[in-house]
Amino acid sequence: MKKLLGMVLVGAMLVSGCGAETPVTEATEEVKEETAQDVKEETKAEENQEETVDITLKEVFEKHGLKVGTCVSSSELNKRSFKETVLSQFDSLTVENAMKPDSALNQAKSKEEGKVVVDFNKEVLAILEFARENGFSMRGHTLVWYSQTPEWLFREGFENSGDFVDRDEMLKRMEDLISGTFAKIEELGYTDLFYAYDVVNEAWMEDGTMRDNHWLEIIGDDYLWYAFYYADKYAPESIDLYYNDYNEQYKADTLVKFVETLKDEDGRYLIDGIGLQAHLYTSDNLPGYFKAVDKLAETGLKIQLTELDVCLGKYQAPLEATDDNLVKQGKFYYDLINGIFERVDAGKIKMDAFTFWGFCDSYSWRREYSPLLLDKNFEPKYAYYGAIQTKDKAGY
Repeated sequence: MKKLLGMVLVGAMLVSGCGAETPVTEATEEVKEETAQDVKEETKAEENQEETVDITLKEVFEKHGLKVGTCVSSSELNKRSFKETVLSQFDSLTVENAMKPDSALNQAKSKEEGKVVVDFNKEVLAILEFARENGFSMRGHTLVWYSQTPEWLFREGFENSGDFVDRDEMLKRMEDLISGTFAKIEELGYTDLFYAYDVVNEAWMEDGTMRDNHWLEIIGDDYLWYAFYYADKYAPESIDLYYNDYNEQYKADTLVKFVETLKDEDGRYLIDGIGLQAHLYTSDNLPGYFKAVDKLAETGLKIQLTELDVCLGKYQAPLEATDDNLVKQGKFYYDLINGIFERVDAGKIKMDAFTFWGFCDSYSWRREYSPLLLDKNFEPKYAYYGAIQTKDKAGY
């Protein structure tokens, strides 16, 4: 029996979508009851949706042995239509913002205890419980990052200003951050949900230099090695450890050299995989992108696309969502995902999961580029059909 697309892809005006730079929202302890207006608007959206599909994203990706995920916040999951879409289409989740250091660390408790204290807020707890209740797997995101990390983590007395701590103290704080995160997940009983964790995010520049940040300034060039050393020490074997970055097609040579440094004294990798954010553009050269993917796969590490969206146009030059431009986007999604599937099926890359950074244009962090699978009215685009590999509806 066909699935009514409108039952799972509706409610654009009722949800807020995923985005790398959107502010963290306050979570509620339980799902709020929807108002009569919410129900009325959702019912109208469902009545207006006539398209049907025979297969969902997670069914398509499962055929190739892959989990398929999206990013979420608890406020989105409080919306019935958003929740139903997630339940229907995905089997993996990434917490959009609330597991990043500025949300996951507790300044007051750190001052009180004299050490870094990880204390997940209500938003994280709500999402983890949703995942548990509905059989989702989780990607952890992220531990060591130059952005969305509180200034007080680097300063004496955990104060917002003042002197920076020395190298030894900063290494101790890094260890406490990483060990505390995995200990908190275990304490809460959610360890078995996690299959991957981004240990370090966006540490390299396109010219092959290390990104300047407080971790580098205080600890030195080896801060990256220590991050993976501590993660390898404290993370359970069931959680793969990832380095995650954007513009990966321009950093492939750098990342190949980098991961070779992440080994212990016996030559064993401290890292399990490389996360490719895949924030792409319809103007990008897809064969060139696959060349970078293949080069990174030659390391023997796992590869994941972790934050996929495909913008109309190019960097700082968005195109309008005309039919011609949307057709080009649909073909790009089809060719990209088909190329990944071919490599996975042939054993050329080790991949177990694939994540879209949201699914509706209206609330994407790059909404001006119309980058996702659904348009501003929450209806499927050529991109959606490209993603589910329905070629004749993807613009071809």
